[in-house]
Amino acid sequence: MGRESDRDSIIGRCEAQGLRMTEQRRTIADILGDSADHPDVEELHRRAASRDANISLATVYRTVKLFEEHGILERHDFRDGRARYEDADRDHHDHLIDVTSGEVIEFVDAEIEALQRRVAERLGYELIGHRLELYGRRRAKRSS
Repeated sequence: MGRESDRDSIIGRCEAQGLRMTEQRRTIADILGDSADHPDVEELHRRAASRDANISLATVYRTVKLFEEHGILERHDFRDGRARYEDADRDHHDHLIDVTSGEVIEFVDAEIEALQRRVAERLGYELIGHRLELYGRRRAKRSS
């Protein structure tokens, strides 16, 4: 899969909203755009500092807050005491969180999507969005 176009990238969306994009903000935006996981601020700082040792933890906190306030990032609380982030412009998906390992598994299920729409309609609403987080642990394999 190729990189996003500039217009669709996190940097491009920040610039389109008139945000001043310093080199440090660009580095953080690039890391977020390249992330396949849901990093917290400390993990973002670790990744950013490996590219630019001058990026402070405070800078990462401020940048993430700014991006979240402008709808660039979506914040998640997966009940592990850490706010995690992902690009708010990604295709819709839900999350299954392994409570043992902390792994976050993204999935899309047409049946769940249809059920949510039907529930909203039955209650007299048009569904305009939702967030679904499932929590579980792997079942022990049964011996044969």
